[in-house]
Amino acid sequence: MIRKPEWLKVKIASGDRSKKVRGILKKYHLNTVCDEALCPNRGECFDSLTATFMILGKNCTRNCTFCNVTKGIPETVDNEEPANVALATQALGLKYVVITSVTRDDLPDYGSNQFVKVIREIRKICPNTKIEVLIPDFKGDMNALQNVINEKPDVISHNVETIPSLYNTVRPMADYKQSIQVLSNIKTLSQGIYSKSGIMVGLGETPNEVLAVFDDLRQVGCDFLTIGQYLAPSKAHIAVKEYITPEQFLWYKEKAYDALFAYVASSPLVRSSYMAHEAINHIRRKS
Repeated sequence: MIRKPEWLKVKIASGDRSKKVRGILKKYHLNTVCDEALCPNRGECFDSLTATFMILGKNCTRNCTFCNVTKGIPETVDNEEPANVALATQALGLKYVVITSVTRDDLPDYGSNQFVKVIREIRKICPNTKIEVLIPDFKGDMNALQNVINEKPDVISHNVETIPSLYNTVRPMADYKQSIQVLSNIKTLSQGIYSKSGIMVGLGETPNEVLAVFDDLRQVGCDFLTIGQYLAPSKAHIAVKEYITPEQFLWYKEKAYDALFAYVASSPLVRSSYMAHEAINHIRRKS
């Protein structure tokens, strides 16, 4: 096993603000991808009174080898969840909220209608809050994607996660071309909605393979990009092949801006939802 470098050490959430976040999550019976995916930034985010809500239960219908989210029998869709997400958003005072989900291949709409309901409930009581949704691929279903687009979230994100040649190992139930097509469809079917994607590095990819993903994303108009170090949640998950240096992440960031992404977050601890509001703030500062 490769020794984890110093730059990947993070603090544990333990302050009063973190306790407040956990209290609100417990009160409204909500899950977060922060906890379920063992995000290394959850201490920082909880201490900043923010979290990324994960809807549609804890059990995913896919078997990605990098992910800590539980694979198992899907849970019944919670009809109270949309209102509870909105109430938690209000209680935390979020000006920008990120909603993601487990993949629900078992549902006829692939879970898209729950995203719709969550967006609507947030808009009812937090009309000024910006909304980002991090969606699964909905198995490429255009109607499911259109359902979400019709609600006009500010950002729709879908992660490609890794390079095409690693999909069989890292995302065996997903398809790289389908993920690229989802991002293409977001831009084709919508006006004024930013698209976003993310990739992990350290899984054995080469820099040129990463740059090729940048090109694929830009060809379909992807606006925002996140690049972060893959960290194995346990020994049962796919192993880290390499710890990418902060200097290499800066190089990736420069190359991504050269490819004309509107906003790029690239560093070892970056995750797709980390400081997500910064993308739109960056656009505003430039304009």
